[in-house]
Amino acid sequence: MTGPGAADLNQLWLFAAVAESGGFTAAAQRLGVAKAKVSLAVARLESQLGQALFARSTRRVALTEAGQALYEQSIPALRSLQEAFEQAANPQALAGTLRIAAATDYAAHPLAPAVAAFAARHPELQIDLRSSDRVLDMLREGIDVSLRLGWLRDSSLRARRLGTFEQYLVASPGYLKRAGMPAQPADLAAHEWVALTLLPSPLTWKFTSARGQVRTVRVNARLRTDAIGSLRGLLVQGAGISVMDQMTAAEALRRGDLVRVLPAWSLPRGGVHAVFPPGRHLPAKVKAFVDFYADWLARQA
Repeated sequence: MTGPGAADLNQLWLFAAVAESGGFTAAAQRLGVAKAKVSLAVARLESQLGQALFARSTRRVALTEAGQALYEQSIPALRSLQEAFEQAANPQALAGTLRIAAATDYAAHPLAPAVAAFAARHPELQIDLRSSDRVLDMLREGIDVSLRLGWLRDSSLRARRLGTFEQYLVASPGYLKRAGMPAQPADLAAHEWVALTLLPSPLTWKFTSARGQVRTVRVNARLRTDAIGSLRGLLVQGAGISVMDQMTAAEALRRGDLVRVLPAWSLPRGGVHAVFPPGRHLPAKVKAFVDFYADWLARQA
C-alpha cells in the first residue's frame, strides 16, 4: 500500500534502469520487460512527485535536476536493501554481484590474481571486474568499489588506503644510449619526457636523495598520453623518459625493456585506495573483499 509520500520500490528500480541505460528502450531490454511497463512506472513516479524526472528528446533521455537528486539519494539505499535480502537468504555466504573497477593495467596485475583467489573462496558470489583508464561514475555504473592509485584529488570521497607503492624513473636502454644517462635530477630538463596526463602534475617532480637532499625538477613533454599502458609502450620504444609505478613497470624492468634511472633518488610514494560510492552502508561483500585485498597487498610487499 502506498500513499502520497510512500515510495514504490519497483518504480524506483525501473527509474534507475532508465537513468543508467540512457533510455526507456534500453532499460526495458536490460530488465527483460516491456517498454510500456517502464514508461508507465516512470510516469506514475513523476505524477506522484509532481516533477519531471527525465528531459526527453528524439535522440536521448537525460535526468533533470530533480531526477538526478532522486537517483543519488535513492539508489544507494535500494542497493543496500537488495544486499540485505541476499544476505538474509544466505547468511553463511557472500552472495549477489560484486562490481570492482580499476585502471586497465592495474586490473590485469596485480588485481586480477587477487580477485580470482577471492572468487574461489566465495563460490556464491558473482564478480564483475571492470577496467578503464577513465574515472567511472560509481553510482551510474553500479560500481561497489573502485581501486585507485596515487593521490585522491577529491577529499570528500569515501575511501580507505590499502597500501603504498614506489614510483620509478625509467627509460629504455636504446633511449639512454642515444640521449645519455642523467647523473642528477637537474639533467632531466634536457631530456625528452613522456607525460602521463592522468597525474595531477605530470611535468613537476620532487626527488629526494638518501642524504635527505630535495630537488624539484620541471620537465618539458612533446609526447603525452592518458593511459598507463600507452606510456609503457612509448617508453619501451625509446620515445623518452618518464615515471611509472613499480607494479606497471615491473615486467618491463625484469625483461630489460626498461631500466631504472637515478635509482639513488626517490620519488614520493603513492597510495592504493579503495573508493566507495556515496551512502552510509558498506555491504558485507565489499568489506570482505577490501579486507582480503589489503591483506593480499601486505603479503606481496
